[in-house]
Amino acid sequence: GGAAGIDAPGGALVAAVAAAGHRVLPIPGASSAVAVLSVAGDAWAQGFCCIGFAPAKGAERRGWLQAAAAAPLCQVMFEAPHRIEALLTSLAEAAPQRRITLCRELTKQFETIATMAAAELPAWLAADANRARGEFVLVLHALPAGGGAGLL
Repeated sequence: GGAAGIDAPGGALVAAVAAAGHRVLPIPGASSAVAVLSVAGDAWAQGFCCIGFAPAKGAERRGWLQAAAAAPLCQVMFEAPHRIEALLTSLAEAAPQRRITLCRELTKQFETIATMAAAELPAWLAADANRARGEFVLVLHALPAGGGAGLL
């Protein structure tokens, strides 16, 4: 067997379990990208692209964010705590309705997993100072076939 969010129909199963109000947890493994995908519940994903860390600043960062927001594929990205607020604000502006799963401190004591529209993430982060601590892995959910807002 493989990871639930990677092997079909895992994304739909994880989304249904989360929608029913149950917590979905990743199992530690060699890759944080696979761990986060296993709990994202991205029912539209047909594979994924790992795009890594955003460039630190300037035109290169803006271009990276615009490309990520425009791409229909499921994308995995990473961010450090001192830049997470700026990244979430930029994603909220670039793709407000796109669903994002944010994982903080994966498989550790203070693990946090949250999935919501990009527009909601800056307020979610600001609601608790502890939410900005630790290392982050994010899934920018795939767009449904034919485009759309990427919402389930």
